[in-house]
This record gives sequence, structure tokens and C-alpha cells, in this order.
Amino acid sequence: MDATFWVGVAFVVFIGVLFYFKVPGMLTKALDDRAEKIRDELDQARQLREEAQTLLANYERKQRDALNEAKEIVAHAAEEARREADIAAAKLAEGVARREQQALEKIGLAEAQAEKEVRETAVQVAVEAAARVIAQEVKGERADALVDAATADLRRNLN
Repeated sequence: MDATFWVGVAFVVFIGVLFYFKVPGMLTKALDDRAEKIRDELDQARQLREEAQTLLANYERKQRDALNEAKEIVAHAAEEARREADIAAAKLAEGVARREQQALEKIGLAEAQAEKEVRETAVQVAVEAAARVIAQEVKGERADALVDAATADLRRNLN
């Protein structure tokens, strides 16, 4: 009996022991379990990818909406600023017009006052001149009466 024969017998016994303890079934089951686990992980990864794509699409939509809203806010703020600028310009123009009117009124009052002062000064000068002329030409009480009458007439005419 040759060594090759005993190696063959040992090999057959070894294979028999493997089959007796159902090692090929365990290996097949382990491989099947591993394949099932990989399949589940792939399905889970696919599902996570789909959820991630959905979330990405939602965030992109929200970003677009936020950008549009920001543009609307900026446009509204610009419109509000224009409106406030128009109101401020109108108030400024109104204030300038009011001050111009007040200045014109003050100028008018000053002109009237100056005209009144000139008239009063002219009356005084005229009265004094008339008094001197009458005093030189007419003597006595008659001169005083004429001066008083002329002065009263001038004052009545001015008022």
C-alpha cells in the first residue's frame, strides 16, 4: 500500500467529514447571507441617494425662492426709498417756497416801513420848509396859524 493510496483515503475521509458536518451548506449559507447583506446595503444606499437627491432639489428650490424673495425685498426697499426721496423733495420744495414767501412778505413790510419813514421824513422836511418860508414872508400870529393848518393838512393827507 502505497502513500498515494493513503493520501487518497485521507482525502475521501476528509471530504466525508466535511459533508458529515455540512460544511458546504454552511459555506453556501454564509455566501448567500453575505450576498443578501450586500443587496440590502445596495438597496439602502439607493434609497439614501434618492432621499439626498430629493433634499437637494428641495434646498435648491428653497434657495431660488429665498433669492427671489430677497430680490423682491430689495425692489420694495428701492421703491420705498424713491417714495421717501420724493416726499422729502416735495417737503423741501414746500419749505423753500414757504421761506421765499416769508422773505417776500418781510421785504414788502420793509418796503412799506421804508416808504412810511420816507413820507414822514418828507412831511417833516416840508413842514419845516413851509414854516421857514411862511415865517420869512408872514410875520406874527398869522404865520403860526398858517404853519399849524398846513401841518395838520399834510398829516391828514398822509394818514
